[in-house]
Amino acid sequence: MAVDYTVIVVYLAGMLAMGWWGMRRAKSKSEFLVAGRRLGPTMYSGTMAAIVLGGASTIGGVGLGYQYGLSGAWMVFTIGLGLLALSVFFSARIARLKVYTVSEMLDLRYGGRAGVISGLVMWAYTLMLAVTSTIAYATIFDVLFDMNRTVAIILGGSIVVAYSTLGGMWSITLTDMVQFVVKTIGVLLLLLPIAVVKAGGFSEMKAKLPTEYFDPLGIGGETIFTYVLIYTFGMLIGQDIWQRVFTARSDRTAKWGGTVAGTYCLAYALAGAVIGTAAKVLYPKLGSPDDAFATIVKDELPMGVRGLVLAAALAAVMSTSSGALIACATVANNDIWSRLRGVVPPDGEAHDEVKGNRAFILIMGLAVIGTAIALNNVVEALTVAYNLLVGGLLVPILGGLLWRRGTAQGALASVVVGGVAVITLMATHGILANEPVYYGLLASLTAYLVVSLMTKPTDAAVLAAWRERLAGRDPELVSEPVPAHQ
Repeated sequence: MAVDYTVIVVYLAGMLAMGWWGMRRAKSKSEFLVAGRRLGPTMYSGTMAAIVLGGASTIGGVGLGYQYGLSGAWMVFTIGLGLLALSVFFSARIARLKVYTVSEMLDLRYGGRAGVISGLVMWAYTLMLAVTSTIAYATIFDVLFDMNRTVAIILGGSIVVAYSTLGGMWSITLTDMVQFVVKTIGVLLLLLPIAVVKAGGFSEMKAKLPTEYFDPLGIGGETIFTYVLIYTFGMLIGQDIWQRVFTARSDRTAKWGGTVAGTYCLAYALAGAVIGTAAKVLYPKLGSPDDAFATIVKDELPMGVRGLVLAAALAAVMSTSSGALIACATVANNDIWSRLRGVVPPDGEAHDEVKGNRAFILIMGLAVIGTAIALNNVVEALTVAYNLLVGGLLVPILGGLLWRRGTAQGALASVVVGGVAVITLMATHGILANEPVYYGLLASLTAYLVVSLMTKPTDAAVLAAWRERLAGRDPELVSEPVPAHQ
């Protein structure tokens, strides 16, 4: 394993070195939080694909393939569909807003009424997303070093917190680009063909497995529908995804770069399902489907290649973890802490803002590591995150983009009613039940429509400023977001 260890250590050292390099570039709030809004198509596509394809998409995607066959691709496939929809229909408008958070967008559209509450919901989502990625370090380091779970989480989490705190989005962008390359080589170009060959090829796989393993809808229509609700719609509104859209150099970059990344996700989804199906042939009696990835890597790959593929898994986890972490810290500082204090930092204090955001990344990083050590179930934590996001924020965000008659009161009611409904239904029906997201989303939509129609339309001046901002024609607002009025 010495060669594999060397590959991993070099990779981790490279991540820290890029954090140090990013620190030298992040001299303003814009540079630190959104990479100066300067990413071109290549870096934008690579980093966007890196953040959406994390440990759940890699380890979990292979596990679903092990359990359901080719239809196990649907979870990651719906993530790709969501990214494609975001890129084609919404990303250009989002990029032109020149904001830092989803809550700032809501303030602009509705006149500044729902900032703290929507910020709390988004903060809970990004925190749990970062936690799920951090828990996944335990699986990878256990395969590598037979390491204690807590130590593995602290080690992996500390590296991500270190480079994210040092250089902000510039460090994360650089590390994500490396992670995208490593992930492509490790999973698509090495593990996929090796797994298929070791399983005897597709003809042997078909001969040894039940026919439902090759049914595209074998996982079940209700499960696919739930994936669409949670992941496809979740891609449209998550702070971690929007913050990457804000890094695009132009709205054209956001649209076409995101389309490339979404297409890559579809290929990655199929690759994970095929690898899992091959693992089922090789190891038909694993204790857990999520063990499929680690087992096939450990037992079937030659040294050196094994280290690179494990580095690819580590890359997948780290890219999502760092993206969720900076999103969590941005929301905590800009949407919650600053608003509760009633502070809108002036442009002249850009360097101090960098220090403040850096401090919040460190604080949130420590909270994420502590929460990850306390929790065990990755799927439950991820489900809580997406249920809150979709049930509480999907309607007011898409309503603000698509429906002129939506009001601030309707948006606030939608966030509160949807969030309370989701939490209540998770408590009564179970976290993994489908009812929380189904009925939470329905309750949120009903509250938004009813309250918006019962209240006075949004002020014409607010809507006019919103339209100018969407068109990218309001330079005064670009440099200073509209303050919240709580």
